[in-house]
Amino acid sequence: MKTNTIIRSILPLAMACALPCGSTLQAATAEPDPQQAAIHKTAEAFVAAFHKGDAKALAAFWAADGDYVDESGRVLKGREAIEKSFAELFAANNGLQLRIDVESLKFPAPDLAIEDGTSAVIAPDGTAPSRARYTNVFVKTDGKWLLASVRESADPGPSNYEFLRGLEWAIGEWLDDTPAAGAPAGEAGHVSFAWAPGQNFIISTRTADFKDNSLLQSTQWIGWDAAVKHIRSWSFQADGGFSQSTWTRDGSKWLIKSESVLADGAKVTSTNIVTPVDAATFTWQSKEQKVNGQALPDTKEIKMKRAE
Repeated sequence: MKTNTIIRSILPLAMACALPCGSTLQAATAEPDPQQAAIHKTAEAFVAAFHKGDAKALAAFWAADGDYVDESGRVLKGREAIEKSFAELFAANNGLQLRIDVESLKFPAPDLAIEDGTSAVIAPDGTAPSRARYTNVFVKTDGKWLLASVRESADPGPSNYEFLRGLEWAIGEWLDDTPAAGAPAGEAGHVSFAWAPGQNFIISTRTADFKDNSLLQSTQWIGWDAAVKHIRSWSFQADGGFSQSTWTRDGSKWLIKSESVLADGAKVTSTNIVTPVDAATFTWQSKEQKVNGQALPDTKEIKMKRAE
């Protein structure tokens, strides 16, 4: 079995070792729930055994007939099979660390607990952690919490897609349908929007197309700023200028407040308005423009059409 496969196969086999940041479990300042406390204490021992590479001790946290199904559908049934999987993992890898982030822990019955969360196995060589989502089912047997069932699914990692999906209509290629003021004859603007891996950002590039040539004008990254709870973007001009913007939705429109520094050092502020018209059209206009504090006229509205 390949190393990565073995690593992924044990990702969700651990319980929460401690109340993690962002957990939905009982706040640390409240009176601890005895049931939760018992599971967390068991989990601390589990993580300690994992870090020691003790496969036998880890398998003992399962009920005798406990099972585990990984994201590929591979089934490990009983302590012997689970111990063998851990032994293979530790034989092929030294110094692995385990991280668990608990999202919920519920007790549908006095002797039954269900835990959902994400897990990561971290290798000492600095490679990207192997991640998974998991659901653990615990049963209380003779006063001890044991794993009866573990189910795993792939976890692509944290994503801000839910905050950016309001801009998903823009993904694709767009062409200027209205010539920009002052643009040379025959020149057309071309804008593309694409998801970055993980869907935490949308990457936009703008080029000026003239006959068979394209000249890069700017690159923009659009993302979610968790600190201010707003969509923000960062743009970089080919000539050395740059800007940052805050996006706000106003009905069907997007208001984009921008602060820019031009290549010559001039400072520009503006409000750019983007309005989706239909699946194949949106408009763009810049208002409230100021260069070094001096007001400029609003631009005319530019129409963009989706490239066929």
